Amino acid sequence: MEIISSLEMVTDFISTLPEKNKRVEAAARAYQDSLTKPPGSLGRLEELAVFLASWQGNEKPVLDKAQAIIFAGNHGICKQGVNPFPQEVTHLMVANFEAGGAAMNQLCALSGAELSVKPLSLDIPTQDFTQAEAMSMAELLDAMSIGAKAVDTDANILLLGEMGIGNSTISSALAASIFGGRVSDWVGAGTGSDETGIAHKINVIKAGLEKHGARSDLSALLAFGGREQAAICGAILAARAASIPVLLDGFICSAAAAPLYALSPELLDHCLVGHKSAEPGHQKLLNALNKTPILDLDMRLGEGTGAALALSILRGAVACHNQMATFSSAGISNS
Repeated sequence: MEIISSLEMVTDFISTLPEKNKRVEAAARAYQDSLTKPPGSLGRLEELAVFLASWQGNEKPVLDKAQAIIFAGNHGICKQGVNPFPQEVTHLMVANFEAGGAAMNQLCALSGAELSVKPLSLDIPTQDFTQAEAMSMAELLDAMSIGAKAVDTDANILLLGEMGIGNSTISSALAASIFGGRVSDWVGAGTGSDETGIAHKINVIKAGLEKHGARSDLSALLAFGGREQAAICGAILAARAASIPVLLDGFICSAAAAPLYALSPELLDHCLVGHKSAEPGHQKLLNALNKTPILDLDMRLGEGTGAALALSILRGAVACHNQMATFSSAGISNS
């Protein structure tokens, strides 16, 4: 899946979704129980190893090639003064990623992920969603296709991150549109808004919801989304078509994936969430998506940093799964 030519194409994809390999899942779980440890004593590491095995179709999963992508976009809603930083920062951060100077670069180097950054029409922000839909259908489909084409189908795992001044407002709007509830429960400081700034963000999102109404499918991206959120959705779909497990980052990445979940929850079955963001709406969003984050370190940087850190945890899970002795090979009785 590289070219996404219509939203109906995504709907049709649901009926042909690749599923996890349940035979391999059962075999990997049985193999876990044969390792020289009390069953379940490695906790979630065991679950993560079995998860990777089931999606890779390999009783002993591998993480030889980890691909990390940062999608970057700019947002018309910044005209409403929802962010303390100018949109030029998006350009500057893209250059920083390319120069190797960002936190994400360091964490990818540490965890062994190949990082690339994909800017999406940074000089043409989306529309101000208090005045019009954020994107046209053509813009949405183009961004989703860019995301889909960016996925390396030889990767063993895909890490997704984002960059875009104003996209915490976008994410709160998407979450409020899809899952409802009080807007204030979805809104946090983002890159540093104070109490006055947070109150303003809440009012801006309420104005957008009044204009477009609640939307609980991919049309939420049309009304409120950004190009980077659409690209994340496209990448998630392409990874699923290739049975590649996905590591989402924090609040913004989770919110970007929410329209897919609203369309069909099983569209995110191959996705893990790397960390719980310090953004106050993220736990509420994780509950709605039925996802348990791997880490909780009070981070809220974005960029994919939580996913990159979580990759190191996955490497630990795979190392124990693949390299520990079994009771049989060690000559130890487990009865």
